[in-house]
Amino acid sequence: MLKQPYQDFAIEKLGFEFENIDLLITALTHRSYVNEHKKSVSEHNERLEFLGDAVLELVVTDFLYNNYAEPEGILTSWRAALVRTESIGAAGDAIGYESLVRMSRGEKQGSSRARQQILANAFEAVIGAIYLERGYADAEKFIHTHITSKIDGILESGSWRDPKSHLQEVSQRIDGHTPVYKVLEEVGPDHDKVFTLGVFVGDKLMGKGTGPSKQNAQQAAARAALVKYKAIKTD
Repeated sequence: MLKQPYQDFAIEKLGFEFENIDLLITALTHRSYVNEHKKSVSEHNERLEFLGDAVLELVVTDFLYNNYAEPEGILTSWRAALVRTESIGAAGDAIGYESLVRMSRGEKQGSSRARQQILANAFEAVIGAIYLERGYADAEKFIHTHITSKIDGILESGSWRDPKSHLQEVSQRIDGHTPVYKVLEEVGPDHDKVFTLGVFVGDKLMGKGTGPSKQNAQQAAARAALVKYKAIKTD
């Protein structure tokens, strides 16, 4: 296996060279790849993900505690918005490591949601690798660059709030109606279904959302509706 692309990535995107480049390679190795290459690969990224998740939560918690005076409940919601799969996945996309993530052929052809989860997990594993290679300070710097720096946008958009509750407040205030969610499409086998739901306010379809569960699809639909309400308000 060629290690140079991983070292090039570390130097260009992380800002330093790994002394133990195998740490970074393991961080970008999904369990499914190990299952396909049992003779040549023995370690996947789940242990590093476990470590990186803990470092990520501590850094984000410390940042919020020291920079904002809001009560615990609000800080918890802000933290959840910063570290949720979508936020971490977006940070990973911005770094551009997807082509280096080793996963099985089946996972590569899986749903976009499944791939997003794999990439988010790999992002946490990279944090774990940085922590082991360089220590807490460099892991903290990496997290501030790619995660906590997004706090202003999250607060401005209101995306930290539960989208369904937020949408209900907005729709009742503007239209005088409570949102109603309806299943528009349901595809796939029982163990891997994908749901598409629409959220209606009165007789208007205000947003659509897709997800591996009805709850996830409802959340996505609510977010889409909130974006539409914001556009209406701007017009």
